[in-house]
Amino acid sequence: MAPSATGDSAPMHIPAMSKASTINASVLHGPRDLRLEQRHIQEPGIGELQVAIKTTGICGSDVSYYKKFANGDLCACQPLSLGHESSGTVVAIGPHVTGFNVGDRVALEVGIPCGQCGICRQGRYNLCKKMRFRSSAKSFPHFQGTLQDRINHPATWCHKLPENISFDAAALLEPLSVALHAVNRATPTPGSSALVLGAGAVGLLTAAMARQSGCSTVTIADVDQGRVNFAIAKGFATHGYVVPKQLHTSSSCSSLYNSSNSGTSTPCEGVMTPASTISFQSSLDTAKTLAAEMLAEANDSSPLIDDEGDGVDITFECTGKEVCMHTALYATKAGGKVIMVGMGTPIQTLPMSVAHLREIDILGIFRYANTYATGIKLLCARNRPTRGGYVLPNLDEMVTHRFKGLDNAKGAFELASRTVDDDGNLVLKVVIEAE
Repeated sequence: MAPSATGDSAPMHIPAMSKASTINASVLHGPRDLRLEQRHIQEPGIGELQVAIKTTGICGSDVSYYKKFANGDLCACQPLSLGHESSGTVVAIGPHVTGFNVGDRVALEVGIPCGQCGICRQGRYNLCKKMRFRSSAKSFPHFQGTLQDRINHPATWCHKLPENISFDAAALLEPLSVALHAVNRATPTPGSSALVLGAGAVGLLTAAMARQSGCSTVTIADVDQGRVNFAIAKGFATHGYVVPKQLHTSSSCSSLYNSSNSGTSTPCEGVMTPASTISFQSSLDTAKTLAAEMLAEANDSSPLIDDEGDGVDITFECTGKEVCMHTALYATKAGGKVIMVGMGTPIQTLPMSVAHLREIDILGIFRYANTYATGIKLLCARNRPTRGGYVLPNLDEMVTHRFKGLDNAKGAFELASRTVDDDGNLVLKVVIEAE
């Protein structure tokens, strides 16, 4: 199922007789070494569509590659086009493709599994060992991202859009899918209480999906006042908690930073103390304090804690940091669930007895599976309240900054790594739009 377009892998020689055209691509060659280059793209192959990219959102993993040429343990070893939160328009159709027409508006699901292995046949294709994911260095040659004029992509993984969904909102279907998958794993019952740690794009959308699924109380916590205020004002969460300055500027409480999409996270620079200087017990004490304060904050106006004061039914940990996992465990009541959404610190020391003795389920998620159709339905019905009366926020309002054209990609990446712009305005989701 792998795309055949040369624009979807490392630049390569195109035989003179093959039908190819030239496109522009934003290509990362090293840390902050972003170049606008020309690449060749062939006509779409069997089962493929050629899509003109209209909007690409910048994810925390993209920012990590931009700054370090690596994302966690994944180090890029050849030039890489970034971008995987994307939507566009069909401009050409390959052989054996049905159900699409030139001009169709589509959202791109950019992870391509093998479709043949046991895990794919079970429907959990996000766990496929042969998965190729755009803008990730995991596979080699790297599967090139969507910051290109056009790409060839399997029609199976292109989702048609109704006219009432904007290209910007369609690009946000990717982080929305992470949130949907997290809530699907949590299986909350109506009236449940939830806590979301991290108020980046994924954290906000996870809070919204928790509310949409029937959670009556959803508290979101972050170090950034602006993002917490946004979450409450726009209806993503019912309650907010800002980590006090004296906490998040000392010890590992600074880890309560903003969650990114696709299961990755981007730290707030300048507030981190090396973990080696902090004792494990100090971290646990901090987490206990944070958990108690978060619960108390919301409990002033809503029964967030149960009769025994044990905590919330579900905690969604959207930062991937150790102290946040500690906080999640202490904030979750006996018999509850902690959902690991963010991917950050790869090796963590956790107070497992807290989960063990209280039978707290710890569930991990990795990206998403079978979510795009649901996400599109939710966006189409955005103005219709759920049975509980909840109305999904307007995802277009999450886009705080727009950059026109691939030649402005560098400025977009620089801004995406910040929480406020030069004018002091909130930076939440930065997108690059076609000119």
